[in-house]
Amino acid sequence: MKIGPYTLRNNLVVAPMAGVTDRPFRQLCKLMGAGMAVSEMVSSNSLLWGSAKTRRRADHAGEVEPKSVQIAGADPAMMAEAARYNADQGAQIIDINMGCPAKKVCNVMAGSALLQDEALVARILDAVVAAVDIPVTLKIRTGWDRSHRNALAIAAIAESAGIQALAIHGRTRACGYTGDAEYETIAAVKAHIGIPVIANGDITSPRKAREVLLRTGADAVMIGRAAQGRPWIFREIEHFLATGEELPPPEVSEIRSVLLAHLADLHEFYGPETGVKVARKHISWYTRGLVGSAAFRRDMNLLPTAEAQYQAIAGFFDALAEAGRRLSYDAAVDAEAAGDALAA
Repeated sequence: MKIGPYTLRNNLVVAPMAGVTDRPFRQLCKLMGAGMAVSEMVSSNSLLWGSAKTRRRADHAGEVEPKSVQIAGADPAMMAEAARYNADQGAQIIDINMGCPAKKVCNVMAGSALLQDEALVARILDAVVAAVDIPVTLKIRTGWDRSHRNALAIAAIAESAGIQALAIHGRTRACGYTGDAEYETIAAVKAHIGIPVIANGDITSPRKAREVLLRTGADAVMIGRAAQGRPWIFREIEHFLATGEELPPPEVSEIRSVLLAHLADLHEFYGPETGVKVARKHISWYTRGLVGSAAFRRDMNLLPTAEAQYQAIAGFFDALAEAGRRLSYDAAVDAEAAGDALAA
């Protein structure tokens, strides 16, 4: 898979997720087998570029190439300036967000709200592509709602504007994350344009990744929520696509070491106070499906320091290792963990 001058190691992409795909998470997913990871979205409002949050989102120090940064906004001139700013900060690919369904984004006519105005979509894409000399990609949904699915029209506009890859979440904005992903719509888009298409939505296992690639004809798959607390999913999918064999679940000892290393990166990246808070949701995701994890998470959310988090995690996983347990993905436990993560 190629995007501009960059040849990816494979066709597995980490989806941009607000509050999740920071530099530590992107680096970890690449280490675990992802061919590319897209950053959290950066606002096109230049008044926010000096904030600590935006500076962190534009921080790519030491990141494995290619460095893809997503920008969001609704004004063509501001989006063009945001693209130039992020290219100057080290971005090697600019990704445009026209897929976010969040109300606070759509209420300012950004994200997937832009799908309602195809003329504005064209002006934004033309402005951003003209503003930078690096590849520009686009993330969309299948449409605004089920009565207004216009992914085919948006895809044609994107290709004409010079967009070099198109990621499609197989739901409309109105669907949010409910219902089943519309792989038939992604397949229709792939059949009608010549640029690479990346399929996104409900890809939770190696077998599902292969199924989606076959059903859609897409060039790559993009994985988001399934990688939360499970970054090794990229290793599992890469191995399965290459060999047809499924890797065994990770040993408890590996989960422990991956989590502790991830937390160390988070604490260093955000600083001790914010790092502890950000770490809580990741701890919740990593421990879903493990025996005794519900009580562990409740206690973990009360711990005030990084050292306390390290000690509690080490103790919890050491106890599991002594019992010889592996990670078990139980649907009921996963649902419970997801609720805990949202509350953290």
